[in-house]
Amino acid sequence: MIRITKIFTFETAHVLYNYDGKCKNMHGHSYKLFVTVKGNPVNVLENPKNGMVVDFGDIKDIVKSEIIDVWDHAVLLNAGSPHRDLGEDLEQKGHKVIFCNFQPTCENMLYEIAEKVKGKLPEDVSLAYLKLHETENSYGEWFAEENL
Repeated sequence: MIRITKIFTFETAHVLYNYDGKCKNMHGHSYKLFVTVKGNPVNVLENPKNGMVVDFGDIKDIVKSEIIDVWDHAVLLNAGSPHRDLGEDLEQKGHKVIFCNFQPTCENMLYEIAEKVKGKLPEDVSLAYLKLHETENSYGEWFAEENL
């Protein structure tokens, strides 16, 4: 079994409803996402992916379409909170808003990323690990074996 990792960056703002610290205000981060998948390398000489668990480009395409293109330069907010009104106002003013069914913390974003990525991976490849840096010094981690 081999693990391979692809790293992504994106810019996203979020609003945390009812948070009791200074981050209760809308603010953004330069997120850094590490996506690790695992599987056995292809061992078929005629296969163009011979020697690979999965093409790094395929991981890039999945994460880009499912996460980056959706969340980059958007505002994430909890659609089940009073912040929904704020989001609708921002949308009417031309801003990109993502209405989440969760509080858009780093932790919950990891759950969402895991669900979106797992469903798009090839059958013989599985998501092993995610790490999401909200800042250079603060990050969350998701491990497949702890989320069975």
